[in-house]
Amino acid sequence: MTDQIPLSSRRDFLRQTACAALTTTGILSTVWDLRMVNAAVPAVNDYKALVCIFLYGGNDGNNLLVPRSGADYAGYAGARNVLALPQSSLLPITPAVSDGRDYGLHPSCAQLQSLFSQGKLAILSNVGTLLAPLTRAQFLAGSAAVPSQLFSHNDQAIQWQTSIPDAEPRTGWGGRCADLLASVNEGSQISMSVSLGGVNLFEVGESVQQYHVSTSGSVGLTGLSAGQIQTMRDLIGQEHVNLFEHSQAQLMNRAIENDALLTAALAGAPAVNTAFPGTQLGEQLRMVARLISARNGLSMKRQIFFCAVGGYDTHGDQLNGHAQLLQELSGAMSAFHNSTVEMGISSQVTTFTASDFGRTLPCNGLGSDHGWGGHQLILGGAVRGGRLYGTYPTLVVDGPNDTGLGRWIPTTSVDEYSATLARWFGVPASDMTTVFPNLGRFAQPDLGFML
Repeated sequence: MTDQIPLSSRRDFLRQTACAALTTTGILSTVWDLRMVNAAVPAVNDYKALVCIFLYGGNDGNNLLVPRSGADYAGYAGARNVLALPQSSLLPITPAVSDGRDYGLHPSCAQLQSLFSQGKLAILSNVGTLLAPLTRAQFLAGSAAVPSQLFSHNDQAIQWQTSIPDAEPRTGWGGRCADLLASVNEGSQISMSVSLGGVNLFEVGESVQQYHVSTSGSVGLTGLSAGQIQTMRDLIGQEHVNLFEHSQAQLMNRAIENDALLTAALAGAPAVNTAFPGTQLGEQLRMVARLISARNGLSMKRQIFFCAVGGYDTHGDQLNGHAQLLQELSGAMSAFHNSTVEMGISSQVTTFTASDFGRTLPCNGLGSDHGWGGHQLILGGAVRGGRLYGTYPTLVVDGPNDTGLGRWIPTTSVDEYSATLARWFGVPASDMTTVFPNLGRFAQPDLGFML
């Protein structure tokens, strides 16, 4: 019969929709666990946005934040060999609270240096995926569990985006936040979760589905006239007996409506005059700024954005390639922050970086290998900036933070990092372990970098 789907195809379809956040997620959520959606969330009158910038490939934090003087720099330079940045090229920063070291940023990060000095940018040191706090002795002895598939790009990116390193995740921590807070955006037809960086697990929720937008706007039905679109709507508006045909028809109709709604909202939103660099990340963040400008027309009080760039898997020609990547990151983040200042909402928007993992301290030819703990950036008017958070690793192979190959064992977990952002975003304390199931294993559910 034509209205039946083979069992194997149905299994494939369901698996893909659950794991890749395809458009049937919202419809099929009725057969999934909706307890999170039913949680009571206090009404809010303010606006807040989280903007994730995912650096695919594993950003080399060892050359993002570098000790500038004495034995610390000498140890860094000796271990890094050809990857060591010249001491004179490092951009000095002065943290509000010192750990006794002098630090500098990569020479491509002049805008980030300025934001740090203004107190708008914070740096979190040596953060990564963990099942529980872990020492070097435990790691070497194999006496404590570690996340599965360490040093694997795909697995570690998923664990960063889900904050679930010890189970097969079907939702991301951003998606779980959106599920809990969905009622805050009462009357909005557009999803709280918007991706400029493609399909991601970070924004997959049980009920809230990610909405994909291009750097030029809504992704609509291109090449069709208004009459042809109306003909399509007439077809999908017919009665459909098959469940999946009915669901697909609803989703297609909703996509057409959302395209029209978002296009109109962007056209009617206040202009964002801040100049953005014409880079991949710059164009993504420019559109995020435009979407935030349209927030009132879209009835948004909470939004979660996902941006992404690749190329951070720097096994070769790292000095040149990494410099270009960090220049893109620094320029785009600075422009985006300036746009939030222009809109008068800099304290209501928090931008943060994430990446598969850090990289090894020793060089691997002209590059570096897959590491573990790394350094991340948090930017915004509500950030307690001008400070370093976490614990900077001892840059010594076989030192107290090393697995044995110059890979830093994280001293701060992804759970602690992400929970601090979620708390600021509005996730109630009573629901924090719903979003971060392993948070109770760690000592600092709030790292203090948000006001």
